[in-house]
Formats: sequence, structure tokens, C-alpha cells
Amino acid sequence: MFLGIGDRSRLILTGLAALVISAAVISIAGMVLGSARELLAVIPGLMVLLPASINMRGSISGVFASRLSSSMHRGEFEVDLREGEILGNNLRASFVITVLIAFVLGIFAYAVARLAALEVLGVLDLVLISMISGVVSGVVVMAITILVSVASYRYGLDLDMIAAPTVTTSGDIVTLPVLLLSAFLVILLPPGIRLALVAAALLLVAATVVYALQRTEEVRDVVRETTSLLIPLCFVGTLAGVTYTVSLDSLIAFAALLILIPPFAGGLGSIGGILASRLSTGMHMGEINPTLLPERGVVHQFIITYFYTLILLPLVAGIAHGGALLLGLNSPGLGVLVAISALAGVAIMTLVNGVAYVTATLSFRYGLDPDNFGIPVITSLIDLIGATALIAVITLVL
Repeated sequence: MFLGIGDRSRLILTGLAALVISAAVISIAGMVLGSARELLAVIPGLMVLLPASINMRGSISGVFASRLSSSMHRGEFEVDLREGEILGNNLRASFVITVLIAFVLGIFAYAVARLAALEVLGVLDLVLISMISGVVSGVVVMAITILVSVASYRYGLDLDMIAAPTVTTSGDIVTLPVLLLSAFLVILLPPGIRLALVAAALLLVAATVVYALQRTEEVRDVVRETTSLLIPLCFVGTLAGVTYTVSLDSLIAFAALLILIPPFAGGLGSIGGILASRLSTGMHMGEINPTLLPERGVVHQFIITYFYTLILLPLVAGIAHGGALLLGLNSPGLGVLVAISALAGVAIMTLVNGVAYVTATLSFRYGLDPDNFGIPVITSLIDLIGATALIAVITLVL
């Protein structure tokens, strides 16, 4: 541990501070989820859509921030939103990706729920819910990402260490209530208005595709690379939603477990995002070689992820327990929550370290930008294996 931390204490403490703050804030989203347990029970298929929707917000803006961070390290970044500039191009690409992925995600959520023989809303309703919540929350999270990036640039902070926690936190805290509110409003709308909104959503998708095809080559490349990865990852995210839906009765019985889900997944996603950004930047700068076996500096990065995990997960378990008591909801107990969170988290992080390194290495070797691949792969993986590991440990402990 000492070797891994070494001379990086200031950098590590910056990341830890961002993680702790984000975990505390993201627990608000957990309390919202715990309080909305009745809504999850009465709107079939919503829980299938929920994890993937949150993950996609973080993935899209995470790629956005990671690319900006790499440009800062290379000395290419400027605060300029015009087309042709790094910030402007990445903003345009992120908006296009947001619209396209929200559309695809609604279709996937319906298809996966049907394949799993789960009760689910109609496909048009799910697409509409996904589109409304995705675009609204996506615009807000992108704005937050720009503010954080510009502040990091102006004040000389390392964006790699603060972008992932900030983006994950804002993705959770914004997407969850927007998704729940969108679902509630769509269900209340008359069928005619719903159909008109679906038509408008389809027109937006078509207009976005045409717009993307007319942009610069850099924008088209980012859209093509990122969407080609995120589309299959949408499917992975909906599988995580199915895992939670199958165990929804147990999660509702101990609502503290519902409160735990967002900060648990978000915290691990932030830690994995920091690792992915550091690996990507290191390879861009020539400080990390994409070798078969990780070099010593990469192993130190792995050690730091365990350091973060062992501090953060007991903290989010404590917050989940306290939130449940505050809201008058059931909890299996503080000790049980800490055990569930820590056991599942360490197991997940072991796999994440390996996947993060393999993803960065392969993408860099084959001439692709690891900034476009690391965070989406890791956060989607955490969604699926996180749900599986969490439910497995809950079943084992309880």
C-alpha cells in the first residue's frame, strides 16, 4: 500500500476528497430511489431501464471529460465552444450520442424485459420515457462536465482525478429523479398526446443523425466510435436492471438496500473511471506502455483503487443505513450493510482493474482512443457484475 501511495499523496487525496463528496451527494439519489419503491412496483419495466439510464449519462459525459483531460495534458485545450475546437467538437458529439443512445436504450429495455418474461410497459412508452429523461438529464450533466473541466483548466487541477466522481455523481443525482418524474408524467398523459410526443422524439433522432453526418470529421469519428461501443453496453445495462427487478421484492422489503444501490454502483464507477482516465492519459503521454503484463506504475494504480474502495464502501453503507432510519424505512442493520458493500465491492474492483487495463491496452494498440472506451466499458461492467455480486452477497448474508 505504501509503495502504491508513495509520492502521489496530493493526487490521491484529491481523488479521495472527490469520491467522498460524490458518495455523500449521490446518497441523496439513493434516498429518492428508496422513497420511490411504490412507483417502481406499479410501473412495470421501469427498474429495467433505470440502471442503464444512469450509467449512460455517466458514460457519455465520462468520455467527454476524459477526452478533454487528455487534451489538457497535451496542451491542446482551449475554452472555446465553436465548431472545430476541441471543446466545441466534443460537446456536439456528446449531444448527438445522448439522443441516439436514449432512443436505443428504450427499445432494448422493452426487448430484454420481454425476453426475461417480465411485465413491462409498451415499447413506445418506454422509448418516450427514455428519450425525455435522457435528453433533459444529458444536457444538464454535459453542462456540469463543461463547468468542471473549465474550472480544472483554470485552477490547474488534474481533471482525471475529479471528472469521474463529479460526472458519476451528477449523472445519478440528475438522471434518477428526472427518470422517475418522466415515467410518472408519461403514464398520466392521454394516449393521443403520448403518440404525438413519440413522433416528435423520432423526428429528433432523425434530425440528430442528419446533423451528425454534416459535422466535422472529428465529431463524426467520436460519434461513430462511442455509439458503436455504447449500443451493446446498453444491452448489458438492461441486464443489470433485470437482475434488480427479479429481486425487487427483497429490495423493497429492506429499502436501505435500494438506498445503497446508487452510491454503491456510483462509487465503484467513479473509482473505475479515475483508473481508466489515468491509464488513458498515461498512454497518450507515453508514461504507460501497453504491455501484456502491467508495469509497476500500473500496479500502483491498482493498489490505489483498493485503497479508495476500502474507505468509500463502508462509508456509503453507513450513509444508506442512516438514510433509511431518517426516512423511517427498513434496514438489515449497519454491520450487515457494511459487510454486503465491502465484500461485493472488493470482488468487483478486482475484476475492474483487469478489465480497465485490457481495454486501455487493446484500444491503444489498435489505434483507437482509449478515452472513448475505458469509462463506458467499466461503468457498464460495474452495472452488470455489481448488480449480480450485490444480489448474490445480499442473498448469502440475509
